[in-house]
Amino acid sequence: MTVSLRVLVCDDQPLIRTGFTTIIGAQPDLEVVGECGDGRAAVELAGRLRPDVVVMDVRMPVLDGIEATRLLAGAGVTHPVKVLVVTTFNLDEYVYEALRAGASGFLLKDAPPAQLLHGIRTVASGAALLAPEVTRQLLGRYAARIRPAEDTPQDAPLTPRELEVLRLIADGRSNSEIAATLVISHETVKTYVSRILTKLDLRDRVQAVVYAYRRGLVN
Repeated sequence: MTVSLRVLVCDDQPLIRTGFTTIIGAQPDLEVVGECGDGRAAVELAGRLRPDVVVMDVRMPVLDGIEATRLLAGAGVTHPVKVLVVTTFNLDEYVYEALRAGASGFLLKDAPPAQLLHGIRTVASGAALLAPEVTRQLLGRYAARIRPAEDTPQDAPLTPRELEVLRLIADGRSNSEIAATLVISHETVKTYVSRILTKLDLRDRVQAVVYAYRRGLVN
């Protein structure tokens, strides 16, 4: 028997919330376990319901989606929840802040239903939702802002080959592109990526990209 992915929907607009709930609930592998209209309620419900993914709006009353994401998935959270931020606001600042807060993905509300469903499944699997070219464009633009202070340690506990793979991830390369560049198999790349995330205690590729920029490993 297939276990359904548990989804919590958080949006302050009832029509949007109902639409998301209807689309998600119609899938045999997805289950909407709760819905709410503000970030504070999302944090409380997530703590009680333990969803696999929270679909989170950005602009909401009581507590906005960025801060709610930070409380659910940010640094230091004991049991982080995967968050997919979905918003009408196509501003780099929101994407950047959402990722820094711990979100695993970012979508616009005008994305087709299939993309929303793909996003939920992708984030639940532990992968980042942003396409490589989006990651490259976004984090490249904000590289100066996420670089560390000069006294931040630059050395990572990675082998030279792992560092090479990490730099390629940060450059926005997909696993297939990394395999072609290094002339290794796709499965070997997946092994390296998994090892990098484990060694650095990172949740997904987005965090790996941010890590690389913070450590000055890429320009």
